[in-house]
Amino acid sequence: MLESILIYWNQFIFFMNSGGAIMWVLFFLNLLLWYGLGYRFLTLKRGTMGNVRRLIEKHEKRGDEKVFVGLLDYAVKDALIAAKSAKSIMAKPREYIYDALFPYSKIISKYSTLVKTIVMLAPLVGLLGTVIGMIETFDALQSSSMFSQGDSIAGGISKALFTTELGLVVAVPGLIIGKILDKKEEQFTFEFEQIVDIISTKDEE
Repeated sequence: MLESILIYWNQFIFFMNSGGAIMWVLFFLNLLLWYGLGYRFLTLKRGTMGNVRRLIEKHEKRGDEKVFVGLLDYAVKDALIAAKSAKSIMAKPREYIYDALFPYSKIISKYSTLVKTIVMLAPLVGLLGTVIGMIETFDALQSSSMFSQGDSIAGGISKALFTTELGLVVAVPGLIIGKILDKKEEQFTFEFEQIVDIISTKDEE
């Protein structure tokens, strides 16, 4: 078991080193990307199914019972508490509810910029690595007798292209999953507006 792990580890190190320092930069970007995607995936869980109005009514009926299974449940709970506080001092609840939901708006957008930046940056970093690799390959050809050695030329170009390949491997899944999570964020933003409208309208009646 340990031997297999060491073999795979050595192969991984060899592959990373074959593309130069840029490969390690891309590997680090990949770790950051998946950390951001993982955080957003775990955070953007809606919780209770059903429309917002029914969710609000459920929380009003159950009060302090623990019925929280997702972000939207907690948002509704805090919005209802904010509306109650506003009502106790005869203030309009809308601004109080917005203040209560503001932290949730920050949570759902966290790491969104990081993900988008890495998705755009990774292919460019990969291309930079390829350009550096090609320059090094042709410098080596110029200062040696490798002009007639087709295998050496092909090997050098192949290594130079590793970074472009890894840049695309990092960016493409990040782009697809990031778009899906952005759609979820937009849905949450819309539902937060619904929470504000429904609760504030009820209390103003």
